[in-house]
Amino acid sequence: MALVVLAAAGWYGWQAWQAQQRRARAWAAETTQQWQALDARIDALRVDQRAQAQRLQQADATNRVLREELLGIGQRAALLEDSVRKLADPDRDGAQALRLDEVDLLLGQGEQRLRIAGDLDGARDAYALAAGVLEGIHPGAGGNAALLNLRQALVQERATLDALAQDPKVAALAQLDRFAASLSLPATAPSPATAARPWWQRALSRIVQVQPSNAAVAVAGGERAAAFAALQLELTLARAAIERRDTAAYRAALGRADGWIARLWPDSPQRRARRAALQALRAQPLVLQLPALGSTRRQLQALGHGS
Repeated sequence: MALVVLAAAGWYGWQAWQAQQRRARAWAAETTQQWQALDARIDALRVDQRAQAQRLQQADATNRVLREELLGIGQRAALLEDSVRKLADPDRDGAQALRLDEVDLLLGQGEQRLRIAGDLDGARDAYALAAGVLEGIHPGAGGNAALLNLRQALVQERATLDALAQDPKVAALAQLDRFAASLSLPATAPSPATAARPWWQRALSRIVQVQPSNAAVAVAGGERAAAFAALQLELTLARAAIERRDTAAYRAALGRADGWIARLWPDSPQRRARRAALQALRAQPLVLQLPALGSTRRQLQALGHGS
């Protein structure tokens, strides 16, 4: 009897344990399904988030393009408004604007011919043509004052050009060429006047030449030829400096040329005259001093014409 009870109790315990195991496996399976469903839902949310981020980027790019297009439309509208305002302005019709641009072109050509080429006559001709074109412009309403100021400035510039006798660069070149043409290398070294020598020097002059040991004048023929070539080189450098209107280089070259003159000729009235001529050349200006030059063009540019 006890064995039957013990067997029944064991069988009942075994059934209870199996039932508990089945419930544990069912709960574990259900929990796993819930976790899998949650993971799937999270993956779906991530996909939706990425898609939403892409849509936001596309929307931002579209907004940026729309903003640029709106800015472009605003700029085109401003340009159209400015064009309409210019067309509606009676003082800025097409013919007047074209003539004012022609005046600016002629003035620019005249200024360049004077500053670069030193062509004073060409500059005067260009300014005269500009004055003729400006006189032929009939101002509209409200344009009398502006054109009157332009004409007055142009009259002042032409008066300044007429008062200018010669371009300083051209004058300096001409003076330097005359000075260079006046130079010549003597066949022999210069010597003091014979009458000023003592009798014993005159008697021995064909045998012995007496000269101070510290004299700076070149005596040998080769030295004199080299010194004269160096003098001509410095004068050439001075010409190049004149063409560039480089006052510092011009005066430096003439200063070195003065040293070669002292090397070639002894102290005499001729050498002093040549050195004085060089000093006058060094004082020669190379740059145009015309404060009024270009004032008419500046007024034109203030009015919106020219470049």
